[in-house]
Amino acid sequence: MEATEWELAVTHTTHLFMWIAGLVVVAVLIGAFIWGRRVQARESRRPTPEEQPKLPPDGPVREIREYRDADEVPHDGGWLTPHELKEGYGTSSTHPSPSQDEADHRKGRNSSFGGGGLG
Repeated sequence: MEATEWELAVTHTTHLFMWIAGLVVVAVLIGAFIWGRRVQARESRRPTPEEQPKLPPDGPVREIREYRDADEVPHDGGWLTPHELKEGYGTSSTHPSPSQDEADHRKGRNSSFGGGGLG
């Protein structure tokens, strides 16, 4: 065989390999689609809007809306150790604010980063 014949044979083999690879990819995609439809058919049906859970007429249960202030941080320059923190799991470092008026808690918080300054 001459060089041109080898080049033609390699080109035809490459084209044949590409066609076979393309057909394999298409077959895998079709198989995945069919498998997905079978899995979906085995799942329970979706609930209708009438079957969805509804909110109680008096609102969410156990919801408390209140404004809270952060506890003071000691300014003596010392460190707080774990035994000096508040007791109990889930306790926060906040307490209910004396004023529950929304206007008192909104002032100075409408700028970027909540600073409220001119800069």
